Amino acid sequence: MQNQRIISCERPAHDHVERCGYLFGWPINHSMSPLMHKTIFGEIGLNWEQFFLPSTDMSMFLSLVREDKFLGASVTMPHKVAIMKHVDELTQEGREVGAVNTLYLRKHGDKRILVGTNTDVIGIREAFYQNISNPDEVFHGRPGMVVGGGGAARSAVYALKKFMKCSKVYVVNRDKAEVDAVVSWCTEQGYGDGVIHTATVEQAEELEGPGAIVSCVPDFPPVTEAEQTARKVLEIFLGKPHKGAILEMCYHPNPHTEIAEISKNAGWNVILGTEAMIYQGLEQSMYWTGKTLDQLPVAKVKEVIAAQLAKGH
Repeated sequence: MQNQRIISCERPAHDHVERCGYLFGWPINHSMSPLMHKTIFGEIGLNWEQFFLPSTDMSMFLSLVREDKFLGASVTMPHKVAIMKHVDELTQEGREVGAVNTLYLRKHGDKRILVGTNTDVIGIREAFYQNISNPDEVFHGRPGMVVGGGGAARSAVYALKKFMKCSKVYVVNRDKAEVDAVVSWCTEQGYGDGVIHTATVEQAEELEGPGAIVSCVPDFPPVTEAEQTARKVLEIFLGKPHKGAILEMCYHPNPHTEIAEISKNAGWNVILGTEAMIYQGLEQSMYWTGKTLDQLPVAKVKEVIAAQLAKGH
């Protein structure tokens, strides 16, 4: 079958750097991760680089991981689940979300321990806390909400429940089977209490409004009846009296999506998805460099990413 064909690429030449990392996934041509990490490393004086590795060749990637120069990696689709069986240890986030997007090394005596974690959940958390000055009023103790299904939805539920003090989480999506899978997974991992599939307009009208929403769907207008119902449910929640904050995870090709526009017009604070991308990347660099967030060039990273977006990256 064609989807099982291994897509390989040349090994990046890294003689010019002291340490090297990789962005491993397919396709990854639109990713700003190597640019972001190049900015971070350069600003703090490290001759390190993250290289694009557009590939589905797991064996080649694992051979690069074993090299002395390896500093860590960003792992994206389609490898976030497959990589889990190749690590020595998983953090709580990696294990409970069921997906790994970051590899880092830990030393135990002379032994190198390869650890897998999930910084997507930190990106979501920090996107809210770095942009909302009064979380107690905006979303603490209120329901949270996730639009979408799949792995991104699991990360969002985790962040809302574990980090953001949301009392319950509504999940709105066109596909019931996807939502059932998210609820089942979160329940198995111990954070599924109060995760509610909100499937109808009538149900949405009866429920308390959320304070934090994470939208994890592509920027396409709703076409099918299921898509239109999901959009209407979202609009009902946005129209409730309490106005919170919505993180629009979709930022390619344009961060100013239809959902962002609807939310803004409804009086909500819209947080661009690039914020989550930046803060998950800063968390990765904290693992790799040992620096704390206040020792990293946050403002410079934001400036570089904004300039790249303006060019249509």
